[in-house]
Amino acid sequence: MKRLLVVLTVLLFGLSQANQLEIFTWWAGDEGPAIEALIDMYEAKYPEVTVVKADVVGGAGVVARAVLKTRMLGGSPPDTFQIHAGRSLIDTWVVAGRMEDLTWLYQEEGWLEAFPPGLIDMISTEEGIWSVPVNIHRSNVMWYVPANLERWGVSVPTTWDEFLAVCPTLQAQGVTPLVVGESWTVQHLWESVALAVLGADNYAKLWTGELPFTDAQAVAVWELFDQILACTNPDAAGLAWQHATDRLVDGAAAFNIMGDWAAGYMVTTLGLEPGVGFGWAASPGTEGSFMQLSDSFGLPIGAPNRENVINWLRLIGSREGQDTFNPLKGSISPRLDSDLTKYNAYLQSAAEDFRTNRLVPSLVHGAAARAAFASEFATVMGIFLDTRDPQFAANAAQAVAFQTGLGR
Repeated sequence: MKRLLVVLTVLLFGLSQANQLEIFTWWAGDEGPAIEALIDMYEAKYPEVTVVKADVVGGAGVVARAVLKTRMLGGSPPDTFQIHAGRSLIDTWVVAGRMEDLTWLYQEEGWLEAFPPGLIDMISTEEGIWSVPVNIHRSNVMWYVPANLERWGVSVPTTWDEFLAVCPTLQAQGVTPLVVGESWTVQHLWESVALAVLGADNYAKLWTGELPFTDAQAVAVWELFDQILACTNPDAAGLAWQHATDRLVDGAAAFNIMGDWAAGYMVTTLGLEPGVGFGWAASPGTEGSFMQLSDSFGLPIGAPNRENVINWLRLIGSREGQDTFNPLKGSISPRLDSDLTKYNAYLQSAAEDFRTNRLVPSLVHGAAARAAFASEFATVMGIFLDTRDPQFAANAAQAVAFQTGLGR
């Protein structure tokens, strides 16, 4: 297998090797098997190409995006790179004129019919289509272990009021009611709370500027969020999302709000059976809404190995490629013709919800708002965690919205 390992110092300066394909990604470790399966497929189809998997892990892509910025602005773009579909790509590299329009590829491959119109809209502007989505993840999922809940005498909460009511019962037994991890996972929790408090319509209005963050309804999100955080673990800053999931599985915590890559981790790495080793439900108060995000790859202008990238994009957009990747990743295929018999019980349920629920975008994972706002929202969260002042946090969020042109 012709595969090169790449370290960070090399990533900063680019690579120079003929007939290769550099895939820039933050997927590695527990998330590695899915992307490795795609690379294996690519190498089998194009054995003459040397694949370079450039991993920059940490913070759900935060570290990778910083390194990517250095590469792109320095004139040494990777052949292709992982990025959250939607605003994350469009507001950075599309508006900067650094990406090729892929409309022609969508027409050749029949993807305009294979992918849902709403997803194509999310990755498009009036000037073109800018990336190929490889998956759909759901953000608003509450995970638990059925046997543990039975032992503790609690049920899965359908509202945040129900969750707050069972917190004392769990804490009295030495159990963390809701485990969270490092900063981005706390922001991830916030967006599910916001969806529950505001409902899908008003949640959408936050990102268009129609509902100010200083509105009483938006302030109420922070007020409820403060109560929920009182039921979480005090050492959150030191936990990666996998470690938070481990605490759930080990019985140290009762619930976790995380995207369904957690299902991929529990199935692929921990060897658990969906519905037995772990259970799931829409995060409290969000039943009927599917908070979506998608990972995608595009074609940078000036990519050193353009034809190799195009072949990669053809593969990851194909039914075969997606139905190989997603069962391992813990996500579903965005293709309407996906073979659901290849997916486990959780993913089949997610696919059904994706087709029937109200679809809403994730802030933290690059779909809901401008990249500049999403980046600065981490600062807003830091302010709130320091002050625990809902009005102050709402004021800070509105200031960032104004500064970044949210909704304009």
